[in-house]
Amino acid sequence: MNLNLRPREECTYDAVSLGEVMLRLDPGEGRIRTARSFRAWEGGGEYNVVRGLRRCFGMKTAVITALADNEVGKLLEDFILQGGVDTSLIQWVPTDGIGRICRNGLNFTERGFGIRGAVGCSDRANTAISKATPEDLDFDYIFGELGVRWLHTGGIYAALSEQSCETVLAAIKTAKKYGTVVSYDLNYRPSMWSAIGGSARAQEVNKEIAKYVDVMIGNEEDFTACLGFAIEGNDENLKSLNLEGYKKMINQAAKTYPNFKAVATTLREVKTATVNDWSAICWADGEIFKAKDYKGLEILDRVGGGDSFASGLIFGLMETGDPLLAVNYGAAHGALAMTTPGDTTMASRKEVEAVMGGAGARVQR
Repeated sequence: MNLNLRPREECTYDAVSLGEVMLRLDPGEGRIRTARSFRAWEGGGEYNVVRGLRRCFGMKTAVITALADNEVGKLLEDFILQGGVDTSLIQWVPTDGIGRICRNGLNFTERGFGIRGAVGCSDRANTAISKATPEDLDFDYIFGELGVRWLHTGGIYAALSEQSCETVLAAIKTAKKYGTVVSYDLNYRPSMWSAIGGSARAQEVNKEIAKYVDVMIGNEEDFTACLGFAIEGNDENLKSLNLEGYKKMINQAAKTYPNFKAVATTLREVKTATVNDWSAICWADGEIFKAKDYKGLEILDRVGGGDSFASGLIFGLMETGDPLLAVNYGAAHGALAMTTPGDTTMASRKEVEAVMGGAGARVQR
């Protein structure tokens, strides 16, 4: 497939993301409600993708975001720097000391185990990036003067506030003006949309955004809640996957939005919080391509698995143009990411390609 990517030599960055970066606080094997200590990480649905593209796949990436200029913001910057992602596009926003003007987002996350599912508890209203305007972030400078081959953003950032909806649209339109390929992960979160119009508003916003997207990513709930596409006859609790239903849904999405050059969805059957069946499919050039199956995948921390799928998919599309290879990069990278703690990948490209080739879990010495 041909995505008409801008030449690498014309661009400062291979890929940038637009979205919020939060401080993730993790109680480890315990629970949020009884924790006495937390491990700190950085994370965010959009950021995790460019972090994976940098750390696992070696691409030049940056994050477009805003942080409150305080000690928590500096901690987040330090985490981002450790991930190798360029921080020069971060807008630093003055704050009043207690968060009335703006603040940095927090995300408490417990992993779950067995019959106890993972739990997330976000504290992210009125953050610096939720209030940011296109003028604050200067998209013409980023996509025009600096040059970017790929922009990734998504429905988590779009749901942060009414302002963030507008900022996403402005970013995507500007990126398209300069020939940047745009990917978008629908990433529907009911709790985030509930205060700004619920599912009706989610569809209104995402249907408009979809008109400008080249590569659309999401799971079944995302495509249903955000774009109105449903899988007929699918099990309500996703106990068994209706693969043909998924294929029909993706084909319908591609037919409705002829601007889509690729559409991808993960396939997950939840056996327990710690054992899932995992795979993915991708539509491109009128065909459906399916990744290999990872049956009985043992999971340490499932948060960020979908973001690592997205980064593997994007890398595969950018480097090879082969949708089958790309969806397999995505599925393998997502699978590996869920075997380690935190939102972001700890895998290498060599490990991803080994898993794609059928490598087992024998000790490496």
